[in-house]
Amino acid sequence: MSGSTQQTGFATRAIHHGYDPLDHGGALVPPVYQTATFAFPTVEYGAACFAGEQAGHFYSRISNPTLNLLEARIASLENGEAALALASGMGAITSTFWTLLRPGDEVLLGKTLYGCTFAFLHHGIGEFGVKLKHVDMADLKAVEAAITPATRMIYFESPANPNMHLADIAGVAKIAHQHDALLVVDNTYCTPYLQRPLELGADLVVHSATKYLSGHGDITAGLVVGAKALVDRIRLEGLKDMTGAVMSPHDANLLMRGMKTLNLRMDRHCSNAQQLAEFLDKQAEVELLHFPGLPHFPQYQLAQRQMSQPGGMIAFELKGGIVAGRRFMNALQLFSRAVSLGDAESLAQHPASMTHSSYTPEERAHYGISEGLVRLSVGLEDIADLIADVQQALKASV
Repeated sequence: MSGSTQQTGFATRAIHHGYDPLDHGGALVPPVYQTATFAFPTVEYGAACFAGEQAGHFYSRISNPTLNLLEARIASLENGEAALALASGMGAITSTFWTLLRPGDEVLLGKTLYGCTFAFLHHGIGEFGVKLKHVDMADLKAVEAAITPATRMIYFESPANPNMHLADIAGVAKIAHQHDALLVVDNTYCTPYLQRPLELGADLVVHSATKYLSGHGDITAGLVVGAKALVDRIRLEGLKDMTGAVMSPHDANLLMRGMKTLNLRMDRHCSNAQQLAEFLDKQAEVELLHFPGLPHFPQYQLAQRQMSQPGGMIAFELKGGIVAGRRFMNALQLFSRAVSLGDAESLAQHPASMTHSSYTPEERAHYGISEGLVRLSVGLEDIADLIADVQQALKASV
């Protein structure tokens, strides 16, 4: 299969889009262009590449054929014009913010954010004259009240890491565009298989592709997808000159390998998480349970509108608080105690002391991250084994 496959199904595009083996000596798997620089046929050609007058590769910090194929595929899956590959999710986020914001600009932020994103904003770009304002993105009246003529960007995760809070993507997009602000959505938890924010009105999507898109826990990677003009700016300003957060060709190749099975893996992650959440919902030890696939989840109807499945992440609190939570996690045998998410292996972590430790205790309380919250990334193992492990750990938590 060659050329554009945009009219074909999701799984077909994840495997075939943008590549014809017959253009590469019959190699079924795309080659890895493991090179830092590229030779020019003439000085004039090289000068034209640097000037942006000639399409071509001239240095792998800016572009590389292996990365270009990855970028074409994720753009197709997210239904965006263009994409940019970066060395990590934080590389994608920081390159985007440094490119698009200037001192005096204002950003509306989701109430809860990943710890390193929060730290970058409040201890990084916020120190350079960018005003930050957190808002509940499910409350459209609050968003409308918070936006001002200085607002240049609205940014959130949906679902949010770690408490699963959702944002009304279409509703916020409408407000953003009425005020000439850009909407940027972190789609890491869902991937384009479960949710496509660009189709709901977002201007840019960012991913930590380390997670579900890769699916194997063996690389770090980030992606930005959206309008070509915006992505080109982030490539030539944020990536090239500001962060240098370059993805290696080898990691791009591994990421494309993972994306070939994305739909299969996400179906299993979601199925396992649904069954485990339903089990936890019945356990006396559980105080609060956050999972978009349960009918009593406060934003269940919003999840039904903008997500095709509820995802593979579960957050919950035990009646014994942080003490019970630590006992529970230490008793787990099949779940690994590790940060990150989206791997084949099931993972458990304590956000307050791990991924969200960059918040102060007061900030965690204010932004909806309880000290006793446990976050599970439900993997691909047999569900009976996962439930059995959780069941014995719950007994040990009392």
